[in-house]
Amino acid sequence: MKILLINGSPKGKASNSLRLANAFVEGFCAETEKTGAVVIEELDLASLKITPCKGCFFCWKNTPGECCIKDDMRMIIEKELEADLIVWSFPLYYFSVPGMLKNMIDRQLPMNLPFMSRDDSGYGSGSHDARYDMSGKKHVLISTCGFYSSEGNYDSVTKMFDHFLGRGGYETIFCGQGELFRVKELASRTDVYLSYVRDAGCEYAHGGISDETVGRLSTLLYPREVFEEMADASWGVSRESGEKETEDQSFTKQMAALYNKGAYDGKDRVLEMHYSDLDKTYQIFLGKDGSKVYTDKSLTSTTRIDTPFEVWRAISRGEINGAEALGRHMYTVTGDFSLMINWDRFFGTVDPGKEQKSSGSDGNEELKKPVMTTMLIPWITFWIAIPFGRNTGALITLAVCAFIPLIMRKHRFVIWDRLSIAAVALLSVAVSLTENGTLLSCAGYLIFGLMWLVSCLVKEPLCSTYVKYNYGGDAAYKNPLFMKTNYILAACWGVLYVLTTFWTWFLRSSGMELWVQIVNYVVPALMGMFTVWFEKWYPAYLAGGKGRRVKGDTE
Repeated sequence: MKILLINGSPKGKASNSLRLANAFVEGFCAETEKTGAVVIEELDLASLKITPCKGCFFCWKNTPGECCIKDDMRMIIEKELEADLIVWSFPLYYFSVPGMLKNMIDRQLPMNLPFMSRDDSGYGSGSHDARYDMSGKKHVLISTCGFYSSEGNYDSVTKMFDHFLGRGGYETIFCGQGELFRVKELASRTDVYLSYVRDAGCEYAHGGISDETVGRLSTLLYPREVFEEMADASWGVSRESGEKETEDQSFTKQMAALYNKGAYDGKDRVLEMHYSDLDKTYQIFLGKDGSKVYTDKSLTSTTRIDTPFEVWRAISRGEINGAEALGRHMYTVTGDFSLMINWDRFFGTVDPGKEQKSSGSDGNEELKKPVMTTMLIPWITFWIAIPFGRNTGALITLAVCAFIPLIMRKHRFVIWDRLSIAAVALLSVAVSLTENGTLLSCAGYLIFGLMWLVSCLVKEPLCSTYVKYNYGGDAAYKNPLFMKTNYILAACWGVLYVLTTFWTWFLRSSGMELWVQIVNYVVPALMGMFTVWFEKWYPAYLAGGKGRRVKGDTE
């Protein structure tokens, strides 16, 4: 299998379209190489000498099949004849192909016979038969354009290729918003699109691109309004005055353009960005109708970020993890911290083409994220049931432990879920075999508390195992604020249940069972309220640069 990748962009290797073409070829090769060797050859037309066609028909009359111009075109034609798959990669220039690619297409004249032939496809008013056997060759057109959508902008391109490749004789991947592929700050979104192009290559190797992948490829990278605001801001020129803008001003406007007004919750916000190294301040108003950047400090900020400009730009590019940088005090946040917690909702690079799959790659139903309820149900059942009847309580608890895997089967199980089910089941069996339910019930509180405390000795404190999915999954472990908050909360819950062991034993030994029930319901409820408050207050407290520095901080 020989693949010829024709890069028709004047930008050469820096071409945005070439990134898509390379992704397609990568996917195609990943499948094709399973059955045989693949040879890939790339031709960068920008680095070749291709003189415009003279229209002399020398290649038809004097030296059939050979052009009188001695340049790189003879080599290109030879490569085309040898290839099994030709990938045409090019940007859209003025609603057609770039001039140098059009030169190359014009210079393909020697590949045709001079004699007129009838085209029965109903397309065009005449034709010329191919000089060489071109049957079996496959062609794919891959192109990006600078408009928000490719739709309606490639009429000239497809009509031209219809003439010399035949209508339906090629596949196309046309993508709007092409300039975004060079913006590092948007890589989290464009990389997703490139993965779809890679999927298309894999599928094409098996005969064709699926409707599902075609649908994903046709979705917009960003909504039209967002893209056009970003595109306008990217030029670094004021739309109102026509004057040149500073890099930080242009950057801030592009960031503001990413605001998702669909996340508006009825509360107007003002994000104040203070670039400490430049001593420049911008205010971004976030409302129901969109965002707007102010430079006169006329608004009252609700959230303020103090950061060196280069740090914030590195974060936006993904070179630095934002949460980790905040935990290391590389920047500070004051005011309403909820904006930072929900940053991805307000400014996230959401993929509108991404569909929630109901099944995994193995055909099984994809499991949902773990929930703490799975861990708590066995313990709660044990503590409630055992005091009201030794054997009955043990049987009820064992039944619940047995049915938990069935009830929660749609959720992933973590180590704390399994340990809890096993520990409670063993305690229930012990209760049914002995008459000391009080001792074993207290032992349950002790074991539960030790679970929390032991989790503080590993990289994943118990509570973080469940809540990390709200903070980027495993990426949350790079966030010192998140980790320190969860270590403290895990320690608090652990100490609470270890202490519960002792007061429960004392109260039950004193015959005050009612007080056991009251205290053991009220105290955890109060701790729950403390947890809700603490997990909001403490990260905001640290983010404002207060408190002692987290280990590993940099100045």
